[in-house]
Amino acid sequence: MKWLPGVDEEANYELTIILHRNTPRLSKMRKRDRDRAEALRLAGGPRPTLRERAVALAGQRSEVRTAELTAIGVSRCYLSRMCDEGLLVKVAYGRYRAATPKAA
Repeated sequence: MKWLPGVDEEANYELTIILHRNTPRLSKMRKRDRDRAEALRLAGGPRPTLRERAVALAGQRSEVRTAELTAIGVSRCYLSRMCDEGLLVKVAYGRYRAATPKAA
C-alpha cells in the first residue's frame, strides 16, 4: 500500500522549498573576473569598439576627415582596413563617409 499525502499536507510546513536547478554557479568564477563583470554591469555594458565609433561618427556627419577619426583613436591603417571591408568609403584624400548597406 502506498502513502498518499492529504489535501492539506503543505499546510504543515511554514515555508515552501523552491529548487533552482538552472542557476549559474558564481563560485567557479575567479574573484577578479567577478569584479570585472560587476564593474562592466555597473558601467552600463561594454564600451563601443573603435569600428563602431568610427562608423557612428561617419553616420552622424556626411563626411569625416582622417584627423577627426584619429582624434577618437582610430589609426590610419585601421581606416584602410575598414574601407577594404566595406564599412567606410574613401571619398577623397583624407575624407571618408559611411558605406550604404546593400539590400539583400
